Amino acid sequence: MNKNYLFYSVLSGILLGLSWPTYGLTILIFISFVPLLYLEKLIRNDSSLKVFLYSYLSFFIWNSITTWWLIYSTFFGMSFAIIVNSLLMALVFLSYSIISKKLNKKLSIIYWVSSWIVFEKFHLYWDFSWPWLNLGNVFSEKTLWIQWYEYTGSFGGTLWVLIVNYLFLLAYNSYTKTKNIDIIKISSSILVISIPIIISLLIYSFQQDDKEYISVAVLQPNIDPYTEKYGKTNISILQDFKSLVDSSVKSSDVIIAPETYFSESPGFLIDRFHESPLFLSLNDYLNKKNSQLLSGIQFYKIYNSSLKKSETSNYIKDSLWIDVYNSSFLISKNQNPQIYHKSKLVVGVENMPYKNILEPLLGNTLLNMGGTVLSRGTQPNRSVFKLDNGVKIGPIICYESVYGEYVTEYIRNGAQVLAIITNDGWWNESQGYKQHLSYAKIRSIETRRNIIRSANTGSSAIINKKGEIIEKIGYNQAGVINSKTGITNLVTVYVKYGDFIFRFSLFFFTVIVLYYFGKKKKI
Repeated sequence: MNKNYLFYSVLSGILLGLSWPTYGLTILIFISFVPLLYLEKLIRNDSSLKVFLYSYLSFFIWNSITTWWLIYSTFFGMSFAIIVNSLLMALVFLSYSIISKKLNKKLSIIYWVSSWIVFEKFHLYWDFSWPWLNLGNVFSEKTLWIQWYEYTGSFGGTLWVLIVNYLFLLAYNSYTKTKNIDIIKISSSILVISIPIIISLLIYSFQQDDKEYISVAVLQPNIDPYTEKYGKTNISILQDFKSLVDSSVKSSDVIIAPETYFSESPGFLIDRFHESPLFLSLNDYLNKKNSQLLSGIQFYKIYNSSLKKSETSNYIKDSLWIDVYNSSFLISKNQNPQIYHKSKLVVGVENMPYKNILEPLLGNTLLNMGGTVLSRGTQPNRSVFKLDNGVKIGPIICYESVYGEYVTEYIRNGAQVLAIITNDGWWNESQGYKQHLSYAKIRSIETRRNIIRSANTGSSAIINKKGEIIEKIGYNQAGVINSKTGITNLVTVYVKYGDFIFRFSLFFFTVIVLYYFGKKKKI
């Protein structure tokens, strides 16, 4: 391998990794792609294989630096995520290299930007979805820079990053040719960084305080998910819950408990939950406390049939099928229990990707790993819970909080405040739980909703609509946040129109690809 080429490849990977939240120097993201883009220009006509290999190395380094913490869950999961995500990124970069050979400079820039945004959107939807490193997420710790996300969503950040990198590439190209610094090109690049930040600061300064509030109590029980959680019965959890509430919760409109808080196997038969001893005991206790509870839970539904009853049903034996749900519920005084099923599932942990295709090939036993791991059920729409006082809460479960346009569905269904319930104890005290918390700040800006976040082991937090953490409990600590959080009915441009930047990008991407193949065929 050429040492100079290797240097450019490694440098891009390191810069991308060192720019990432929560420990990174964010400003580096604006030059992180420059070495790789410059390298691509040097080797474009040599070999497509070289472009692929050097870009793969860059993206492998980036993925490794930022998501190594997945090893705390499984080594295979970490390896698969890093290897496959790096591969996909390298293929996108390779397509840019190949197609740009027949494009002028302006079309090359448009294709570079649009193809990457299309890739990021694809990563939000396919069965191996892993949008953790979508470029717009890089600013999650710099919320003062991105208040305009309420208009563009996180794809606005991706667009910003890609354009600025290309501008700095032009400046570097000029320098390599003339050995002089092109002040105009450098100044233009800095200006394109500065203007969005100035606009963001202006938007921030005009944000008004909320006029209506609800009181909340956010629980962080701190139960170890590996050694303790699944050894506890729901009755034991209920006793711990009452003890924590009695000792630490002040008067509140709603108590928030974390994901799968009540999760003793096999869970609760969903149609009979309202008759269960747990529900009856909780309901009686909450009525005495004059409060309500939003919590995580595991439900299941059984079908006795020779035919599969839903897309997510798992075969058990002899015409017996089961749907298992990672769910949330709200118990309130004047209503039946309200239920929502998590619908953005963690790949490999909660769902078997492309199960409909693999099931006939591999068989039910292999898919279900002997019945010990079952794909979770989902629901098509985002449910919104209604408190007794009429306030509507969007119940977001764990991984769902990474998906911007997905979260806007709660707002369009009437949510005035968002609740994220999660269990981040799988990742130990690493960047995993810190990044997950940090990304929630982006959702608050995009939707202009206050967020109540209950995490089993941490960090639970109250996040305001500006993306600022108002209160927080540290990792691996038990505790309660008693606070007030604002409610609003505001609908942002992003909530109304979603990922419109992607739709424009898809248009340009499609036109350029068709132009490329049409031109190639003509030649």
